[in-house]
Amino acid sequence: MIKRQLSEKLAEASKKYPVLTITGPRQSGKTTLARYLFNDYQYVSLEEPDNTLMAKEDPRGFLEQFTGNLIIDEAQKAPKLFSYIQTIVDTVDKPGRFILTGSHNFLLMENITQSLAGRCAIFHLLPFSKAELIGSEPIDIDFLDNLKAPTEKNKAADLYEMLFTGFYPRIHDRKLEPQEWLQDYLLSYIERDVRLISNIGDVETFQRFMGLCAARSGQILNISSLASDCGITSTTAKKWLSILQCSFIIKLLRPHYRNFNKRLIKSPKIYFTDTGLLCHLLKIRSSDELRKSDMRGPVFETWVIDEFIKNYYNRRREPDMFFWRDSSAHEIDLLISKGSELLPIGIKSSQTFNNNLIKELNFWRCLTNNPKHPGVLIYGGDKLLNFKGLTILPWTLL
Repeated sequence: MIKRQLSEKLAEASKKYPVLTITGPRQSGKTTLARYLFNDYQYVSLEEPDNTLMAKEDPRGFLEQFTGNLIIDEAQKAPKLFSYIQTIVDTVDKPGRFILTGSHNFLLMENITQSLAGRCAIFHLLPFSKAELIGSEPIDIDFLDNLKAPTEKNKAADLYEMLFTGFYPRIHDRKLEPQEWLQDYLLSYIERDVRLISNIGDVETFQRFMGLCAARSGQILNISSLASDCGITSTTAKKWLSILQCSFIIKLLRPHYRNFNKRLIKSPKIYFTDTGLLCHLLKIRSSDELRKSDMRGPVFETWVIDEFIKNYYNRRREPDMFFWRDSSAHEIDLLISKGSELLPIGIKSSQTFNNNLIKELNFWRCLTNNPKHPGVLIYGGDKLLNFKGLTILPWTLL
């Protein structure tokens, strides 16, 4: 089993909290991780109809079947369970009593807020990070602008093969053909997960909506344009975006409103949480096709944003991330908040460094009246450089 970086935080929390909750997209490895770390726990899955029916109709009797610590998979399918779990952990305050997993963040968090607030440690598990796949230590975001070259050669895979394959664990564990598995995954997601959250009758239109969202990954979100292109109302588009968010298919990156006496963009940017699924929706059918595609840059940018989100989640921290853009189209792809300071980060898929890649970082320096303001460029090359006080960071070190 590939080691998950969230493992230590989970083990630590199990000694302090009576309930642990692991959320994330379907097939991100939640169940595998829970059963591996807590291998002496009893286990029940609410994916099985009989279990779900009993948990809904007789939650007390359902829980009384299990005498020891318990893992409940897809716990959000039986909302009544949460109140009874609250009673149990309030009666006997025992750390690590329940491990709950779920693929629907909204449904799960709604029940936790109502019944288990203050009793539950919450974790988000996304598909593999690059560091997990190659067995390396994750990069320290807090020292991103002061990195040193590693003493050993990084054993990273081919960039475009990695982006095309994506990071869902089953593809790597079973050596599956990614596009075949992702097709099945997409159909299963729509038929099971989407219809559980919302009664969507027109599956074909929803699939088209996902494809249109994919074409906008890495772009400013214009809901009116998205709705118009899909032939739905803006209200429906907002609802469907919320579904994709709460099931961890997409992530919205919010703009930073730092005032430089310029009109700023206030809409978020949209990103998919897995580049393999993104390539599938974009109908990119090979890594070579991705390498030559006009979407190469947005897919690379999506991957970098995903890596930062995973880095935060795996340390049980909320991503303190933004982007910045003004009405003149000057843009910083990513801003990391470091206390009272902001670290600007540019993201370019180019394999060769040149001055043009850092023009937006230099523009930021001018705006802040600090020609030595630290900044980072993450690019598609393989050399770590320091150029005029900026860290030029190769993708291989993420």
